[in-house]
Amino acid sequence: MDVDLRVLRYFVAVAEDGSLTGAAARLFVSQPALTKRIRRLEEDLGVRLFTRSRSGMALTEAGREFAARVPALLDAWDETVRATGRAARVLRLGFLDAGAVAAVPEAVAEFRRGRPQWRVELRQCDWSDPSAGLARGEVDAAVVRLPFPGQERWEVRELFAEERGVLLPASHRLAKARTVDFQELLDEPFVAAGGETAAWREHWLGVEEREGHPVRVGAVTSRPDEWLGAVAGGCVALAPASAARFYSRPDVVFRPVHGVSPSRVGLARPRGRTREPALDELLTAIARRLRGS
Repeated sequence: MDVDLRVLRYFVAVAEDGSLTGAAARLFVSQPALTKRIRRLEEDLGVRLFTRSRSGMALTEAGREFAARVPALLDAWDETVRATGRAARVLRLGFLDAGAVAAVPEAVAEFRRGRPQWRVELRQCDWSDPSAGLARGEVDAAVVRLPFPGQERWEVRELFAEERGVLLPASHRLAKARTVDFQELLDEPFVAAGGETAAWREHWLGVEEREGHPVRVGAVTSRPDEWLGAVAGGCVALAPASAARFYSRPDVVFRPVHGVSPSRVGLARPRGRTREPALDELLTAIARRLRGS
């Protein structure tokens, strides 16, 4: 039988967390989608891996045997990918938005001058994965916006903070204001990320600053073009100040917002792995450039 490695990662997350809800948040997938994939895995194997109850997901005897072996298989695969990358001299860096990586091309150029035999691949992830590819094993490191769910599992170095503002339709009643008070936006329809992004979604909806005032979600998006389109169509969205430079269109305006915390940007990488000197050099160059941006 053929098994998608992603499904095996899903299985390990559920086994470790003991619940579909917690594992779904950790993996940035919806709970129904995760449930479907686990059931499909059980069907493919022809055994029950979990006993389901109100208290969570408990491993069966077969599940415990599977759980004892799968992590080593995934670790071996991950090391195979890393070793292949080292042999090919390729480093993969994930990111979410252009504003967070504005100075990264300069850092990559600096790195290449010292190590011309290495190649750096920048991989943009959509907002359904705030870890920018780390949680899915797709990158060696990532430029991330904090907070994001499960960030304690990664080695994270915070680099800088930038103010958050708001994107408004050009025809909005506040579009001509110099600064907007967040309290004026509480009843507006907001653009939101998917529910699987949990704390990341809440940060960009200003949940912490609402003091219990409910969020009105007007659209759910995971890509910049969809995000801007939703704003042009009548929604509003909290955004980092750099969005005014990198994501502009004539029917959308950016205004500073009073009353919300800033967005923090960091570098994240897996914990506990053998250090690759080339990756260390690249991340040092990126940290130096971004701290100065």
